[in-house]
Amino acid sequence: MHASDPTFPLYPVLSFLAIIVSFIPFPWHFRARNIGTCSYMLSTGLYSLVEFINSIIWADNVNNVAPVWCDISVLTIIGASVGITSSTLAISRQLYHISTMNGRSTTPQEKRREIIINSVIAFGIPLLVMALHFVVQPRRFDIFEEIGCQPATFNTVASYILYFMWPVVIGVCSFMYSVLTLRNFYNHRVEFAKIASTNSGMSPSRYIRLMLLVFVDMFCNTPIGVFAIIVAARAAVLPFSALSESSDFTSVQLVSASVWKANRLDRAAVEINRWVPVFCSFVFFVFFGFAEEAKKNYRKAYESSKKFLGCRGSRMKADGFPKPR
Repeated sequence: MHASDPTFPLYPVLSFLAIIVSFIPFPWHFRARNIGTCSYMLSTGLYSLVEFINSIIWADNVNNVAPVWCDISVLTIIGASVGITSSTLAISRQLYHISTMNGRSTTPQEKRREIIINSVIAFGIPLLVMALHFVVQPRRFDIFEEIGCQPATFNTVASYILYFMWPVVIGVCSFMYSVLTLRNFYNHRVEFAKIASTNSGMSPSRYIRLMLLVFVDMFCNTPIGVFAIIVAARAAVLPFSALSESSDFTSVQLVSASVWKANRLDRAAVEINRWVPVFCSFVFFVFFGFAEEAKKNYRKAYESSKKFLGCRGSRMKADGFPKPR
């Protein structure tokens, strides 16, 4: 394989590592029913998985060799790209809800309602955007050399409303929740530890790390969403009626590297989109992969594996040597 991509094999290696670090903290966040963080890890992990496979299959070609995989990967890219920002919105909303408790205990009904609302935000919005994208999808998918399968979007005003605007709108909502949260804690900063830990299972340190994650995502993914709108708007915005004339769900557009790299803005948009999940995966792991709760789970996993291997080794030893008569 002679890939022309200068980031090959660096990108496949980093995206593979991103898959691993995305799912390492998943078990204990799932046990704690942290909907926002679980959705964040699923979005970044699945997104990185798709881009990892695509970067290997189409490293040096633009052939339509795996159409069914492209159908799956395109849906995953659409859902996961919105899922990262919607997960951040669920996290910021949860942090705001905790900041308004003022040390008051939550009832089981309130906890159940919060889980449902955060689940709708974290998982419902990506599913909605996946469905809305079909309205402005002119063909089956696109294949970019060195990149792989990508969603095909018709450049019409409806595309900006149904598809392109979501990361920006969600980022603005997360920003509003974050500002309100900071205001609440500034007004009650003496009770910070009490408010953060009451019925939330959350230490002040973890609360601060979640806030930092929200801010990093807002100041990265929201500008990227604005940049994607600007790049798309540079081309001719066609009337929606033209979509019915040009749509063909059996066709596939093949884009060679020389074409999508010809323009600096187009190249930047393509490259940024595939590096986003890798960056977000490592950012999340930096915040939560080295925390005290993570170290405790690492020790538990190590002790469990040591006991398992010890028991297995003793059984093999017992079975390997005959007992004396």
